[in-house]
Amino acid sequence: MTKPTLWITRTLSDATLQRAQRDYSVIWDPADRPGTAEDIIEMSAKVDAIIPCHSEYFSAHVVGQLDPRLKIVANHSVGVDHCDLDALRAKGIAVTNTPGVLSDATAELAMMLMLAAARHAVEGDRIVRSGAWDFWSPAFLVGKQVTGARLGIIGMGGVGRSFARKARGFDMQIHYHNRSRLDADEEAGATYHADLDSLLAASDFLSLHCPATPQTVNLMNAERLARLPKGAVIVNTARGNLINESALIAAIESGHIGAAGLDCFVAEPGGNPAFAVHENIVMMPHVGSATVKTRDAMGFKALDNLDAFFRGETPPDRL
Repeated sequence: MTKPTLWITRTLSDATLQRAQRDYSVIWDPADRPGTAEDIIEMSAKVDAIIPCHSEYFSAHVVGQLDPRLKIVANHSVGVDHCDLDALRAKGIAVTNTPGVLSDATAELAMMLMLAAARHAVEGDRIVRSGAWDFWSPAFLVGKQVTGARLGIIGMGGVGRSFARKARGFDMQIHYHNRSRLDADEEAGATYHADLDSLLAASDFLSLHCPATPQTVNLMNAERLARLPKGAVIVNTARGNLINESALIAAIESGHIGAAGLDCFVAEPGGNPAFAVHENIVMMPHVGSATVKTRDAMGFKALDNLDAFFRGETPPDRL
């Protein structure tokens, strides 16, 4: 039986590539560059399936030009804001994602960013590393205490719930806003806010874990940032466009926002150079799921979806 032909757009984990090459005729470029619109359109005539990352954009314009040979797009991500799902469905192309396997890794990074932002990690590291540490005082690098503070979480999916569990280890008071209230066992004593403004007022720390949708783009604009308590710390490991970056810089410079920890940006790769002058903004290059265990699990989940599809079954994570 002829193996389906699969295009893997980026360099996935060794275990994922080995399994894919065992079961599929794989096209993969070790140069590891993002697939352009032209690449996607061209490859659609050569392959039966694609495993893309969030760096490949399936816009309506691109989807309209895809070859009928392409049958499934098995995303190596949970977020699918890079895909026009309506256009893909109309084209008859199946779409899947990888939920449930990257929650802990991303929540770990959110915790790291929260602690680092609260305790001046970037500035402290620079001072010691540069040899400039020649002074100490009780007023030196005084940060914001995490233990016992109020934590607001926007989006209580897998990552949000994992982050809440980890934050309880610091005795944080968990507050959250979600499209719907969790069951009592999942809520685990957290306080639900049906109104976002109510949550913001109760958040000494705020962490974003919601998807990017037309309703959530620029969710944290100047008005909403102003509703946070003075000195609040904001963390974003979801999508960069959830925050209006100009408004965040203004809030940082005014002192209303005390610090920020960011793993994602409006412009990726590259980030926002205007953030770099602020040592109370801790930044990582969108690596929330970057652990060996999680990248293997994401790759295997994408392949599980492909395997089911080509057996004639409904993929477990079909959208």
